[in-house]
Amino acid sequence: MRVIIINGPNLNLLGQREPSVYGADSFEAYFATLQRAYPQLELSYFQSNHEGALLDKLHEVGFSYDGIILNAGAYTHTSVALHDAIRAITTPVVEVHISNTFAREAFRHHSYIAAVAKGVIVGFGMESYRLALESFLFNY
Repeated sequence: MRVIIINGPNLNLLGQREPSVYGADSFEAYFATLQRAYPQLELSYFQSNHEGALLDKLHEVGFSYDGIILNAGAYTHTSVALHDAIRAITTPVVEVHISNTFAREAFRHHSYIAAVAKGVIVGFGMESYRLALESFLFNY
């Protein structure tokens, strides 16, 4: 099973950015943990601060992978283009967020992605990604 994790803007700063909200570990360190925990999966990872690069990656993998885990960061709350890209592809997408977006600023309470995602996981720290992975294993 091939699953890709796609992270959006500012998530390259995990481990440095607001550790009280996002934790002290880099995503790369957590990703290595996931790879060790799920050797039966072909896991890959992509991060970009640019909306167009995220769209291009969704188009690239959206018809050939078994699952996409997407943390679009701030684009979650602003990007109709990401909504449309997810609607256009056939690979299921699980939206994830490290923090509980509903416990934060009001503008973070709306997601353009949620309506076209297979599901949404928020507020479990980095473990949100593991829970998303488990959702793909549970449904296959």
